[in-house]
Amino acid sequence: MPKLQKTVMNEASVSGVGVHTGNATTMAFKPAPENTGIVFVRADLPGRPEIPALIGNVVETARGTTIGVDIGGQVVKVHTVEHVLAAVAALEIDNVRVELDNNEPPIVDGSSLAFFQKLKAAGLVEQDAPRRCFELPKVVSLADEGVQLVANPASALRISFTIDFDHPVLKSQYASFEISADVFERELASSRTFCLERDVEALRAQGLIKGGSLQAAVVIGEKGVVNQEPLRYGDEFVRHKILDLLGDLTLLGMPLKAHVISIKSGHRSNVKFVREIRRLYDDIDRQKRGPVFDIDAISQIMPHRYPFLLVDRILELEEGKRVVGIKNVTVNEPFFPGHFPGRPVMPGVLIIEAMAQTGGFMILHSVENPEKILLFFAGIDKVRFKRPVTPGDQLRFELTMSSFKRGICKMQGRATVDGQLACEAELTAAMVDR
Repeated sequence: MPKLQKTVMNEASVSGVGVHTGNATTMAFKPAPENTGIVFVRADLPGRPEIPALIGNVVETARGTTIGVDIGGQVVKVHTVEHVLAAVAALEIDNVRVELDNNEPPIVDGSSLAFFQKLKAAGLVEQDAPRRCFELPKVVSLADEGVQLVANPASALRISFTIDFDHPVLKSQYASFEISADVFERELASSRTFCLERDVEALRAQGLIKGGSLQAAVVIGEKGVVNQEPLRYGDEFVRHKILDLLGDLTLLGMPLKAHVISIKSGHRSNVKFVREIRRLYDDIDRQKRGPVFDIDAISQIMPHRYPFLLVDRILELEEGKRVVGIKNVTVNEPFFPGHFPGRPVMPGVLIIEAMAQTGGFMILHSVENPEKILLFFAGIDKVRFKRPVTPGDQLRFELTMSSFKRGICKMQGRATVDGQLACEAELTAAMVDR
């Protein structure tokens, strides 16, 4: 029998100040229907805007993970959500509304313990819908400026973490835990966030840790821990990094079954890694559902608009390798009255353009922030036209990536109509900032 989704049985709340904003906040956990997910609610703002805890809503990763949504041209945010998300994930809560009367959850003692205890005391209830989880089918990895993250297929979520600081007190630590509610409560929940004493003034100068204190974090000096309270674990620092990573992994939007191995990652790299895992999930999901992208989805990636968006649907996509798209050619195309009167034929340059747009979609979908990038033709070689394209035809474009180096992309393209070759070409495109 598949596991069922869960929500909290009763409401529960936590109050305190946010570690970075210093704002006083009361945060309430409330039951939510099946398939709601984890949703943060800014109850202090008009309309009570909702921010789903999803990787696509991450807007900042400076010393914490901040999510936000655009409401009328203004980004509404909730700062530092990772400790809350870790507690929710450990208890296998699928659906919950997290309502706040300010913009950051309370830091409390710098750990997840208060959130975990409140949620556990509120009780959990199973719902009618089955849990949706992602059992990783293949290895996903990320190397980013000395940081390494790898996820291997596994039957449950395990996190292994190594930290290694250039500091006389805070040195190398390693820990590994298979995540469950019992393990989290016993081994991870009470581990506190930490910072180096030498970084405190710089963080304050950046407008951060306004609510920080020795009661809300472990501060590490050159000769030892500054706090009067001793460490809760001998390796408390790496345990807290596991807690943070669990919170960030929760932004995937569903439980993950994988062995995640991290070497020196932080929120920035964690978020990039979750995006990679989410892309893999989305690609697999699209293949199961049939057509990969309709015209609305294409318009979210491609900058082209009428009358120059010449791709109607993406049928297949292998990330960074291959793409198949179609263009339905109708008599209403704006170029037919002049090309040619009485004998409408689609201009060859527009067939090439449509082919290039199909390949461009593959490229833009594989990069972060495609809205900040434009693709320009850098070369068109070995072009051959084999048959005319006329109203009523459906052009099928298939492109494969030959190389992708330093922003220069080379692709082999073919266009067919009813299985007959209409055009082939080798295309080169250059990526530039908008």
